Amino acid sequence: MKTTLHKLVTTLVLISLFGCISKKNEMNKTASEILGNPKYLAISYGGYRTNTRAVQPTIEELKDDMKILAAMGVKILRTYNVQLQQAPNLLAAIDQLKQEDPKFEMYVMLGAWIDCQNAWTDLAPNHDIESEANAAEIDRAIALANKYPDIVKIIAVGNEAMVKWATSYYVQPNVILKWVNHLQGLKADSKLDKDLWITSSDDFSSWGGGDPAYHTPDLENLIKAVDYVSMHTYPMHNTYYHPDFWVVPENETALSKKEKIDHAMNRALGFAQNQYKAVSDYVKSLGVNKPIHIGETGWATLSNGHYGPNSSRAADEYKEGLYYKMMREWTNKVNISCFYFEAFDENWKDAGNVSGSENHFGLINLKGEAKFALWDLVDNGTFRGLTRNGKQITKTNNGDINLLKETTMEPPMEVIFAGH
Repeated sequence: MKTTLHKLVTTLVLISLFGCISKKNEMNKTASEILGNPKYLAISYGGYRTNTRAVQPTIEELKDDMKILAAMGVKILRTYNVQLQQAPNLLAAIDQLKQEDPKFEMYVMLGAWIDCQNAWTDLAPNHDIESEANAAEIDRAIALANKYPDIVKIIAVGNEAMVKWATSYYVQPNVILKWVNHLQGLKADSKLDKDLWITSSDDFSSWGGGDPAYHTPDLENLIKAVDYVSMHTYPMHNTYYHPDFWVVPENETALSKKEKIDHAMNRALGFAQNQYKAVSDYVKSLGVNKPIHIGETGWATLSNGHYGPNSSRAADEYKEGLYYKMMREWTNKVNISCFYFEAFDENWKDAGNVSGSENHFGLINLKGEAKFALWDLVDNGTFRGLTRNGKQITKTNNGDINLLKETTMEPPMEVIFAGH
C-alpha cells in the first residue's frame, strides 16, 4: 500500500512539475518562434513623454505602456539604444509584469546604437572609423541580454547605421559585421543564449535593395552572418523624395477625394512591397536563404514640412490608419514581422518644431488619444481599464469622422515640391 501511495504521490509531483515547465516554456518563446508569427505583433517603442530624453519614463509609466500594447496584441518591442536608462528600465518593467502575471508575454529586440568617429560633434564625422563608444554599447547590450534571457530575444547592431544619408553618424558595413561576428562568437562560446538572434536594422538600400554601390563583399558577409535581415521601408518619406508613385495620375483626376487617397495608399503599399522584394532578390542572389523582416515602417499624422499641406500632403491620420491596417494585413498574411513605427508619439525628436513630422508617428498621441488607426480598438473595449499618464485611452477628434475628414489631404496632382 505504501509503495502504491508513494508511486501515486511521485506521479502527481511529476505531473505538476512538468505542467509548470510546460507553462513556463509557453511564455518563453525563441526568436525563431515569434518572428513572422502573426500572433506576435511587433512595434517600435519609445516611452518618452516630454520634449527631452533627460526626463526618463518611470518603471510605472513603462508598465502602463506595456499593458496598453499587450491589449493591442503586441508582443515584441523594438528599442534603439542602451546608452540611456529607458531600455534597462523597460526590461525591468516587463520582468515585474511577468512576476505579477505569469501569463504576461512581451519580448524585446534590443538595439545597440552604433556611431562613426566624431558623430554628433562639431568635428567632421569619419565614416571609415567607428566611435570608441561602440564597444561599451555592445557590452551593455550583452549584459542586458544575459540578465533577461526570457525577454531579450534579438540584439540589433545599429539603427540605420550603414545608410549613407545618415550623414551625422553612418559607418561602413565592416563595423557592423565586426560586432555581429563578435556576438555570434559569444553565442558559440555559450556566453550568450544560443537562441538569441543577431541582426542589424537598416534601410532597404543598405541591405542591397537599392543603389548597387552598397553591393560590397562586407555587405555580403554581413548578410551571411546575421540570423535574419531587418530592413526599413518608408513610402511616406518617399512621397517627397521620390514622388512619382504618389502624385495623382491623369487617369484618376476625375475620382473623388477619398478614391484618390485610397488609390495613392495602395500605391504606397506597393512601394513598400517592392522594396522588400528588392532586398529579398539581392539576398537570394548571394545564395542566402534566411528570414527578412521589416524592422521599421510608419506614417506620420502631422507635418509642417516635406509631408504637409504645402508639399507632398502625405501626413494625416486617415492615411496613417490606412497604411497601418494595410501593412498589418499584408505582413501577417505572408508571415513577415513588421515593427511598426511607432507605438506612441514622442516630441523630443524635433523638440524645436512642435509640428515636425518626427514627433507624430505614433498610433497614440501624448494626450492618451488613440489615432484613427486604433479607433476600432477603442470602440470594442480593448483599452477598457487602461490608462496612460492617468488618462483613459479615448479617440482623437472625439471619434468624429467629419472632423477627421477636414484634416485629410488629397494627394497632389503634380510634383511641385521644393527641390523637385
